Amino acid sequence: MDPSQFEALYTAKQTRALDRCAIEDHNIPGITLMSRAADATFDSMINHWPEPELVQVLCGTGNNGGDGFLVADLAHKRGIKTIVLQVGASDKISGDALLARNQALANGVDIQPFEDGAVLSLGVVVDALLGTGLGGDVRGDYLEAITEVNAAGTSVVAVDIPSGLCADTGRVLGQAIKADMTVTFIGLKRGLFALEAMDYTGDLQFADLSVPSEVYQQVPADCHRLELELLLEELRPRPATAHKGMYGTVLVIGGDYGMAGAAAMAAEAALRCGAGLVKVATRPEHVSALVARAPEVMPLGVESGDELEPLLASADVLVVGPGLGQSPWSEYLLQAAVASGKPMVLDADGLNMLAGGKVKARDGMIITPHPGEAGRLLSCSTAEVQADRFAAARALQQQTGAVVVLKGNGSLIAGDGQLLLSDYGNPGMATGGMGDVLGGVIASLLAQGLEPVAASALGVCLHGAAGDIAAEEGMRGLLATDLIPWLRELLG
Repeated sequence: MDPSQFEALYTAKQTRALDRCAIEDHNIPGITLMSRAADATFDSMINHWPEPELVQVLCGTGNNGGDGFLVADLAHKRGIKTIVLQVGASDKISGDALLARNQALANGVDIQPFEDGAVLSLGVVVDALLGTGLGGDVRGDYLEAITEVNAAGTSVVAVDIPSGLCADTGRVLGQAIKADMTVTFIGLKRGLFALEAMDYTGDLQFADLSVPSEVYQQVPADCHRLELELLLEELRPRPATAHKGMYGTVLVIGGDYGMAGAAAMAAEAALRCGAGLVKVATRPEHVSALVARAPEVMPLGVESGDELEPLLASADVLVVGPGLGQSPWSEYLLQAAVASGKPMVLDADGLNMLAGGKVKARDGMIITPHPGEAGRLLSCSTAEVQADRFAAARALQQQTGAVVVLKGNGSLIAGDGQLLLSDYGNPGMATGGMGDVLGGVIASLLAQGLEPVAASALGVCLHGAAGDIAAEEGMRGLLATDLIPWLRELLG
């Protein structure tokens, strides 16, 4: 699977390299890029709010502030009442930002120093305070300005990125602007699609500022944003001579006492995504319930790793972990599964036992941790994983050699030197069983012949998109099983 078919996502450092390449190698003056950024922001703002009674532009002292000065100049020229509230001393403004400020002043724009209580609850606020260069938590007048904007209740347009949001990770650095719209430039920042960003960016618009395509070739991205429609092309059409043997056998291993439902959900998801056969190795006491729930599933009761061997031999792909538990029974089954050498999706308690040293990672393994499980695998806290999910996904991939699916808002897939992001899904999916369904989806696609990274990428996007459709009836009370019918619908 070629990641370059998807939208590129950049770090702040890479975005600055794109700027520098456009300026130095393609002779586009920095002030020209700044003017184009202002044009894009102003056009988006006016398209959404055609006749604002007031435009308040909050400008910092860097290039983001320079964009803001030029937005103010455009609004003033249009005859809109416009005020610039400048945070930071004028003598700290230099280069293109100073040129932009001088242009706005020369054209009669009202530029005032920011003071407490300066933000009015009127019209539209343009956030041009901090941009992508923020290295630590917001402090001082910048913190006060952001707090006032959020309290004002006005419509807000963020220039490039909401101030206070980390462009690399999506974390809020102390406090961040809650924008109704964000207009971002040249390169999509990966932090706009991760963690808390969805609560702060609003409607996201992108403007490439007409930089030459060669710029993007000179500064390649190492992360890409997945698109379901393109991923679906990885699945080959079924010929008229198709039979179940062509689409693989998935074996779900799990369902310890009290957790049979997890194995059932994984199995049903695997069937609905097109696997030829789906078997379940579980506690003998759960067999009849599984048959009653889904007669197409083939459950068998096993008491030991030895009893699992014939099932392992018949399987093409394993899902190990849904409801597995961490009992001696669980450990025996996991060890037998890992020893089989079969391609496998490892989740839930399978990951906890991996972290505990009960088994070792091997080739052909896809691991699907949530942040807590990822923390246990990396011997760090959940908070440390969430502080930089991109780094955590890469570290897990390097540590285990497995393809990694780091679940959460902005799920990440790391493998084959690629880092892929899915922004499908919604907060309603924060409920038990979602991971079991995902494991079944990925295993089914793997059994049908997709490579591990492609199966993981398509599986994550299908799962998230099914959740989005199911959530149209409301996020509260959304169940993992609500996704399963939509998986088939999306696959066509």
